[in-house]
Formats: sequence, structure tokens, C-alpha cells
Amino acid sequence: MMKAEFSMRFEQNRVPQGLNEWKISPNTRAELVEASVQGNAESVSNAVSDGSMIMNLRTQLVDLTSKLVAIPSVSAQKRDLDRVIDFIVEHVRDLPDVQLHHTNYNDFPTLTVGFHAVRHADVVLNAHVDVVPARDDQWQTVERDGKLYGRGTQDMKGGAAVYMKIIHDIAAMPADQRPNVLFQFVTDEEIGGANGTAKLRDEGWSANLFIAGEPTDLQICHAAKGILWVEIMQPGVPAHGSRPWEGVNPIERLAHGLRNLLAMYPPPHEPLWRTTISANIVHGGDAGNRIPDKASLRLDVRWTPEEGIEQVLANIEQAFKFDSPPHATISILQQGSSLNTAADHAQVQRIHHAQTLTLGHEPHSFREHFGSDARFYSEMNVPAVCWGPVGSGLHTDDEWVSIDGLVDYYHAVRALLGMR
Repeated sequence: MMKAEFSMRFEQNRVPQGLNEWKISPNTRAELVEASVQGNAESVSNAVSDGSMIMNLRTQLVDLTSKLVAIPSVSAQKRDLDRVIDFIVEHVRDLPDVQLHHTNYNDFPTLTVGFHAVRHADVVLNAHVDVVPARDDQWQTVERDGKLYGRGTQDMKGGAAVYMKIIHDIAAMPADQRPNVLFQFVTDEEIGGANGTAKLRDEGWSANLFIAGEPTDLQICHAAKGILWVEIMQPGVPAHGSRPWEGVNPIERLAHGLRNLLAMYPPPHEPLWRTTISANIVHGGDAGNRIPDKASLRLDVRWTPEEGIEQVLANIEQAFKFDSPPHATISILQQGSSLNTAADHAQVQRIHHAQTLTLGHEPHSFREHFGSDARFYSEMNVPAVCWGPVGSGLHTDDEWVSIDGLVDYYHAVRALLGMR
């Protein structure tokens, strides 16, 4: 083809028809336009090839995410948990040199994938593939305006799809160039993680850096509050409702104690990094004209690592303490540690560098009010963070993940692993 003919086909510096719909990188687009001006057919061909590869990557990530979403793996119902892990196994088990560790604790399956016969890796990438309940139509993804809608797209089957793609990429590398990374897939994060990530940690799977691919909009969550669920059982002295002086009303005692407690922990009206306490369940009374013999109150406590769980428990005991009997009993129903990794830790800075190098913008670090499986490794003083793709609608009817965000996360993770 003559240069003049070539330039006419790419007149006015336009990208060839069809490529505008492709999500190609700005660099690839610039290369393509420059090649068209210069009449360089080979350069255009290379740029088109790059665009095709990126388009193919988007298609693969959407396809993998959609197939994971189609499996209604609800951990609270122990529903389809084996099925979702089996899907991942089928996707990776025939890869060269891949090593799978497939376990099951109390009917919650887990899968660890690696390429080295070691239990300590440079990086552990952790994905939970269990979800919360959803409407029936949320088990099929819908793509709209660059977003992929469906249960688990954001939290966090989109991130899991990225990891599955990277596992394939690693398998295609020469053995001596593969990064030392382990991938964990677990099925109980939404109900606490005790039979998934916690068990894998206890088995000895460790790393220099632990990353839970939770949706963080490509920012880094380096700290999160711990959880404490407490029940206060307050006995009473029954009496007729018209003669309160003859009894001890346990509901009144609970109300008094709750006022004391909320004076120490006033409910915030905006996001604040301090311990919060919510009174969420109350039981008491069996007749409208009788002072009850007992009443109970359940508290949801989210405590900061700066205060610590022991101090919070001491304050709860003090708030519900009375000089005269009957005395309340305080029971811990569930507790979970906090995530507490220094934002400036050298291992965390590796993520900053990889994302800045790949995407051109540095992530910021933040602290979260709810927990994740990253806390299990933070307990062992392993630098642990949450870092994942862009999305919104966590646990709602309109949950979505950005498709461009999945592609960006894919490239940033590869850079972190030295796979650029």
C-alpha cells in the first residue's frame, strides 16, 4: 500500500472504525493515530493487535465474573459453596506445574493455588467467593454503562476473576520467572471467616504481604475496626405492673445501663474513627401488666485497635453495674480482631509503587469500619491490607463493579508481582 493511500484511509487522525468502541489504552490510541499520520501500516497493525488483546481481556474478565456470579454461593445458607470452588478448580487444574490445596472445614471448602512447593510466599492474594442473599435476577449479570451488575460482582467475585486470569498468565511463563505468589479462595468471609482464611493461616500458609482483594476503589484499606457482639442478661424481680415498688424491673436497669454506655460512646452522625456501639436486639416481658423476671440486650460493638477490646469490655461492665442485686451477666457472643497495618509499611508501599507505575495515580490509604479476612493475618503481624477494584452497592440490590476497574486492577496486580 502506498503511503498516500494509507493516509487517506486514516484521514483526520481518526482511529479505524470499531476501535472507538474498544476500551484501548490512551497510549495504544495515541500510537495508532500517530501511525496513521505517518502511514506506517506495521505500527497500526501492532496497535490494533494491542487493542484486540485489551478487548479480549475485558471479555475474559466479564465472562469469568459472570460465571462466578451465576453460582449462588450464599455462605449463610451453605448454598453452592462446593460448586463455586469446583468451578475454580476446573478452570486451573490442568495448567502446567500448578499446585492445588483443596480443603473443607465444617462444610466450608477452601482452595489454595500456587506454582511453588512452599507454604510461605512473597504475596498471598485472597478472594472470598461467598456472597450474601440476593434477588433471583441478581444471579445473572447485566452490563450497562461500563458497569457489571449482579450479586457478588463487587464483593468480590470480580476480584476473584482477576486472580483466576492471572493464574493462567503465570502458568504461561517460564518456570524460573514465575512470581512466588499464593492465591486463596474461601467461602465463609461473609459470616466471619473462621472456617476459611483463619484455618489456612493456622495451617501455616503465610506471606511477606497479604492482600484481600475486597472492593476498595483501588485504594488501600490498612486498618479496620474489630467486632464484638455482646449480650447483657439482666434478671428482674417479678411484680404486678401496678405495684412497681415490689419488684425490680430488668428493662429499666438495661435502659439505665445503656444510657451510661452511650454517654461514653455517643452515636456519631458522620464517619469517625472511634469505637461505636449499637443496641440492636432487645427481649423482655411476657405480659402488659407484669414486671418481667428478665430482659436481655444485644450490642454490636466496633472497636478501634487504639482502644482495644479489653477496655471496651471493662466500660460495658461498668455501665451495667448496680450496687444491689440482681446483677446482670455479660456474655460475648462473637468477637473478631481488628486490622492494624501501618500505612507506611514497606510492604504496603510496594502496592503504591505498582499502581502508580501502572495506572498513573497513587492510591490513598484509609481505615474502614467493618472487618475482612485480612485481620487474620494482621493478628500474626503479617502486613495485611484490602486492595481491590472499583464498584458500588455493597450487599444491595444494585451491586456493580466497573469493568474498566477490573482491567486496571488486573494490570496493577501483575505489576505488583513483577509481571509487567
